[in-house]
Amino acid sequence: MREPGRDTVLVVDDSPETLSFLTTAIEAAGATVLVAVSGHAALSVLREITPDVILLDAVMPGLDGFETCRRLKADAGLAHVPVIFMTGLSETEHIVRGLEAGGVDYVTKPISAGEILARIRVHLANARASQSARLALDSTGRFLLAVDAAGAVRWCTPQAGKLLRALDPAAAEPVLPPAASAWLHGDAAGPLTLPAGDGRRLLLSRIGRVGADEILLRIALDDDGGEVEHLRRELGLTRREAEVLLWVARGKASRDVGAILSLSPRTVTKHLEQIYAKLGVENRTAASALVARALPDPRG
Repeated sequence: MREPGRDTVLVVDDSPETLSFLTTAIEAAGATVLVAVSGHAALSVLREITPDVILLDAVMPGLDGFETCRRLKADAGLAHVPVIFMTGLSETEHIVRGLEAGGVDYVTKPISAGEILARIRVHLANARASQSARLALDSTGRFLLAVDAAGAVRWCTPQAGKLLRALDPAAAEPVLPPAASAWLHGDAAGPLTLPAGDGRRLLLSRIGRVGADEILLRIALDDDGGEVEHLRRELGLTRREAEVLLWVARGKASRDVGAILSLSPRTVTKHLEQIYAKLGVENRTAASALVARALPDPRG
């Protein structure tokens, strides 16, 4: 179990001497050390705990470090963890293999304690900065993506990625449909409406350019004629609270609301607590009744 306030480092190596040496050095620097003697053992550890950084031996019997890294990087919950390869192989091809597998750095054996600790500090700082940026985007509900001039997706936030996959569930990576690529090069200033299945629609809006060849876009669920904005104004809610409340009023459970809005169930629960306090109600039934009264009758 990881200790609060301490960095956790997973060391993966089939050499007891290397494990002992690194454990002593890293613990002396104030971090908690987890060890695994094989790639399969490392993946088992990672199913139970997410470390802050991983030191991974490149060459091990069975599942080697390169394949271990590829597998953990394929897990969205682990992809952000920096992996530093340890290897006695200094040939360029092995260094390239490690970086292509998802590693951020490498050290060659015999390992210097001072060097490995310095590299851990650097990559922990970089990972935290990157994670903070992602969390800032996620916490504000930003459904952002950047595309190049041809419409290929350069990067996207997790929420935007989920909505993009709704447009083409068979695609291995988030992609824009042909209609969006044509819209990018057209003269229309307004958002583009895209069908996303289940009767839902997505709105794609331009935000601006990032650098010389990236276009920043926002994608969001269409709120069926402005119902979210209407609830926001009428009930004094934030836009995110209004989105949550609208789906709750439509009979969706918290887990389903989280899936639709790309929020964790815990975040949905927190929003509901704030909504109940603002509306002066105690449960979703009472809140849903207020929604029914606040929204205009569609029959006119």
